[in-house]
Amino acid sequence: MIDSTLNSLGWRPYFSAQLTDAEADTLQVVRVMAVHRGRIDVAGADGELSVALTAKSAVLEITVGDWLLVDNAGPAVSRCLERFGLFQRRAAGSSGDVQLIAANVDTLFIVTSANRDFNIARLERYLAIAQDAGAYPVIVITKADMVESVTEFVQTASQLSPGLLIEPLDARDAEQVAVLSPWCESGQTVALVGSSGVGKSTLVNTLTGAHLETSGIREDDQRGRHTTTGRSMHRLPGGGWLIDTPGMRELQLYDVADDRENVFSEIVALASDCRFSDCTHVSEPGCKVLEAIDGGALDAARLKRFHKLLSEDRHNTASVAERRARDKQFGKLIKSVTAEKRREKSNK
Repeated sequence: MIDSTLNSLGWRPYFSAQLTDAEADTLQVVRVMAVHRGRIDVAGADGELSVALTAKSAVLEITVGDWLLVDNAGPAVSRCLERFGLFQRRAAGSSGDVQLIAANVDTLFIVTSANRDFNIARLERYLAIAQDAGAYPVIVITKADMVESVTEFVQTASQLSPGLLIEPLDARDAEQVAVLSPWCESGQTVALVGSSGVGKSTLVNTLTGAHLETSGIREDDQRGRHTTTGRSMHRLPGGGWLIDTPGMRELQLYDVADDRENVFSEIVALASDCRFSDCTHVSEPGCKVLEAIDGGALDAARLKRFHKLLSEDRHNTASVAERRARDKQFGKLIKSVTAEKRREKSNK
């Protein structure tokens, strides 16, 4: 029987269906609260504990929000339950690695600010990743108290997707932040993403009543100094959980083709009526997308960003796939050489 504590941590029938009777009787169900180098903090029906990550458990690629089965003897991770959603990105740099950010997130607070950090292309990227993670996106515009009007910011963001929820507020004001409470109730998990300096830590402080470290605004560019250095879950007063993530300036898409099309749904709808099924919407005759731009129904800049994200996603996804293929080929080579050496040794 699943303890009510697990329900408050976000447990749902989706995870129960994955348990065998033997696992339910012998292993402890826990959720990952924080990930550190070499260990993880977890919580379950028996409380909180720290579990060392062995070479065996490290290959599971555990991230904050995951549900695990733990053998109390040790304790040691037995396996990771299948996620209903995963927030991920291609890691910064040229390695091509995929970085896991958070798992099993119900709502994604996409945080931007009413100043020069507001960037429509960045918001489109976050929306695509939210779709890929299976999380409901809510755009939170902070520092609304620092401008005469937030109307322009709200109107610009609202054009990204029909029905997109946008909440402008002062992240320091508990009464204004309370508008986010419907997504922070017991058993709900929300994640917080946004570039450095938009007020994520301040918003976390107000939402949780905690006092995380924050830094002031730099006078030269109105951007704050990055303060969050790890990923962890914070208990919310309403009973939900909030996952805070480091600021991500170099946000790169990975394998989100279908989700990107949801973000640019109006372009996809127009493209379905193009004369050619493989229309690239660049110069082809009978292109409904280009006709919409000429007629003023579609912003040319929007199409340009669509093409940019399409190119970026294809490049990053191919880069990761190519690296995995190289690693697999190298692994086969090592096995082949090892087998050959064993044969030579046995023939002597």
